[in-house]
Amino acid sequence: MIAHKIPVSVLVVIHTADGQVLLMERADAPGYWQSVTGSQDAGETLMETALREVREETGLDAAVFALAPWGIETRYEIYPRWRHRYAPGVTHNTEHVFGMKLPAPRPVILSPHEHLNYVWLPWEAAAARCFSSSNAAAIRQLPARL
Repeated sequence: MIAHKIPVSVLVVIHTADGQVLLMERADAPGYWQSVTGSQDAGETLMETALREVREETGLDAAVFALAPWGIETRYEIYPRWRHRYAPGVTHNTEHVFGMKLPAPRPVILSPHEHLNYVWLPWEAAAARCFSSSNAAAIRQLPARL
C-alpha cells in the first residue's frame, strides 16, 4: 500500500536579521525556487514538522535558532503535477507558516533528492523568485517581523 501525504504542511521562511532569505531550487522542478516546505507526518505537531523539515532540507538544527509560528494559514489547490502523492480525491492542502531567524547567511546541506541549489537573497528578490504565491506572500511579510 502506498502511503499518501497528509494535506497539511509547513512553510519555513529562513531569514537573517537584515532581511536575507534562503531559497532552494526543487530537484523535481528545476527553476522552481522555494523556502523549506513539507507535509506533516502522522502524529507530528506542526512544530515537529517544521523542525524535521528544516533538518532534512538544510542540515540546520532549527532548535538552536529562533523558530516560531507566524500565525499564517493558507489553504490552496495542490498543483496537478503533485496530486498523485495524496489520497485519491484530495485537491487542497493547508499550509502553516513559520519563520526561523539566523544571525547571518550560512551554508546549508541540501537533500539532493529534494533540491539542486540554494541562494541567499534580499527579501524582495526572494519573494519575486518564488514559484509559490503563498511562499512569496509570506516572504513579503518579513520586514514587519524583523
